Amino acid sequence: MIDHSLLEPEVQDFINAHLTTPVSGLALQKNPFPHLDYKRILQQIESKAKAAQKLPTWFNTPLCLYPSKISIEQTSSEITASYKAQTIHGASLIDLTGGFGVDAYYFAHHFKSVVHCEQDVQLSAVVAHNCSTMNVQNIDLFSGDGLDYLREKNLRFDWIYIDPSRRHEEKGKVFFLRDCAPNVPELLEEYFKYTDQILIKTAPLLDISAVLQELKYVTEVQVIAVQNEVKELLFYLRKNNAVPLQITAVTLFKADNASLFTHEFGVRVPIELAAPQTYLYEPNAALMKSGGYDVLADQLELKKLHIHTHLFTSTSLIDYPGRRFQIVRVFPYQKTAMKSLLGKKGHVATRNFPESVADLRKKWKIADGGTSYWFFVTLEKGEKVVLETEKISD
Repeated sequence: MIDHSLLEPEVQDFINAHLTTPVSGLALQKNPFPHLDYKRILQQIESKAKAAQKLPTWFNTPLCLYPSKISIEQTSSEITASYKAQTIHGASLIDLTGGFGVDAYYFAHHFKSVVHCEQDVQLSAVVAHNCSTMNVQNIDLFSGDGLDYLREKNLRFDWIYIDPSRRHEEKGKVFFLRDCAPNVPELLEEYFKYTDQILIKTAPLLDISAVLQELKYVTEVQVIAVQNEVKELLFYLRKNNAVPLQITAVTLFKADNASLFTHEFGVRVPIELAAPQTYLYEPNAALMKSGGYDVLADQLELKKLHIHTHLFTSTSLIDYPGRRFQIVRVFPYQKTAMKSLLGKKGHVATRNFPESVADLRKKWKIADGGTSYWFFVTLEKGEKVVLETEKISD
């Protein structure tokens, strides 16, 4: 199933020499290898270039092969795969939706044996080749449906890992787990015939509360962000383990460190509201998605601007998992006061505000850039104001 001609030294040299060359331009040039399929070579260039930042281990390993660009875009990044592999442990794990094998590769660092299941025969062959090239010896490859493997082998695993994908017939964005393949809620009881623990990775767009209504046995949820962009949601299912549901906001950084905040899911705390003080705090993306911003603010004794304006304030500067700003001035959102911003350059954000950023920029001729940050917000008693701030460097 592997096109070994792609591994020929001169072909590999050509691929590596053109990783920064637009494929659209290369496609118009004459095929330098007339005996080979030029489209396959171009696909390797395009996919390997995509892997440079996301999958440096593969990128820097000679003779690795790559699937289509979309497979590279859909796979876990190394930084998220490495993190999630460290959150579970045991002797055996089966990955029912293996894909390009990035998650399986990192699970293999923490489990004695890993089974990688992939229905796409060609993709499974690519993963097998790369495992050999990377000298990974504790991953067994199965080309076929993961549930078929479970039924045929009838083995028990310490963990089952599933990364459902959007079904082809589903249009647009998917917000429910039942709209993905495999249909985990429908198959959950059968999966639990072969394990007591399941880890499900989903796209960040899925609604956490909706997924929890679809599933049983969830003991923990983790919201995973890289830098400040949520990349995936992790749902940990443990059968017969009745513990309070915990949710953790995780922000991973390139320096191999992380910011974590854990709280009990669904807990509501009374949050004190106040007018803007000296400093302003904006929760990071993982904290926002986890819904833990009020719980953390209560612990840190921060005040909130409005129950629906998820920005916080204090008189003294503290550490915080998000951006921090010093408030320079606060003025009402009125025509006379807004004249001071006309034609200026700055960063614009809105929170619980009736107008969009695009409309505000157009209306007041505000250019992007500069060092000023303007937050258009609603305060405790419904006042519409502008907070002029300066970002505090970490």
